[in-house]
Amino acid sequence: MSAQSVAPDPIAEIAASPPGPQVGAFFDLDGTLVDGFTATAHAADRIRRRQARIGEVLGVIEASLRYRFGRMQFERLLTRAAGYLRGESLAELDALGERLFAERVAARVFPYMHEIVQAHQQRGHTVVLSSSALTIHAEPVARFLGIDHVLCNRFELDDAGLLTGRIAKPVIWGRRKSSAVQSFCESNDVDLQRSYFYADGDEDVALMVRVGHPRPVNPRPQLAAMAAEQGWPVLRLAGSVRRRRSLRRLVGYD
Repeated sequence: MSAQSVAPDPIAEIAASPPGPQVGAFFDLDGTLVDGFTATAHAADRIRRRQARIGEVLGVIEASLRYRFGRMQFERLLTRAAGYLRGESLAELDALGERLFAERVAARVFPYMHEIVQAHQQRGHTVVLSSSALTIHAEPVARFLGIDHVLCNRFELDDAGLLTGRIAKPVIWGRRKSSAVQSFCESNDVDLQRSYFYADGDEDVALMVRVGHPRPVNPRPQLAAMAAEQGWPVLRLAGSVRRRRSLRRLVGYD
């Protein structure tokens, strides 16, 4: 097993938990289900195919650094990146997302997290991928894992199904992710106090404090400190540390 936890075996714990769809299992994407940052596969593909001009590359790097140092909100960072895709077809981007998942992302899905997803599914829990990623990055992972429910960010489209360069509101991140999950629970008869949440980000503290079973995964500093203070079980997953750190630092996630 490629995971360590301060709690008893997570799989055994899930197997002994109450069954049924009233129990939710919410999973973050980048750094939690997948080793690294899924969007880099798309960015690298645009660079390889010379679809990304130097201004786009430099603009995303600049925005990412500004976000990292607290000089840009996540919503503006995401909108900045989406702006470079204005006029593109969502159907074509979805197809590209599936191809890049098969070629570059599938191998980075943490096997142990896959087992945890399956353990929740076997108990009949309502399993949800809840991420600040965009559909083209989140939905292929959800399909691969057999996750039916996805809460993530979506491109704004015009009447022809082309990207406007904006993100549909509200942008899911931090407290808005927490609100989106709470709304999902209310609409689907899921008991948040009986539910699990797996995530690595400091911004995910907002939801961690609301679920009955918070489960930090490779937590970043603020989340790790909160986990230690609250006594939350922590999962440590082995992965490609060098790749994860370099790519996540590039986009301000470390």
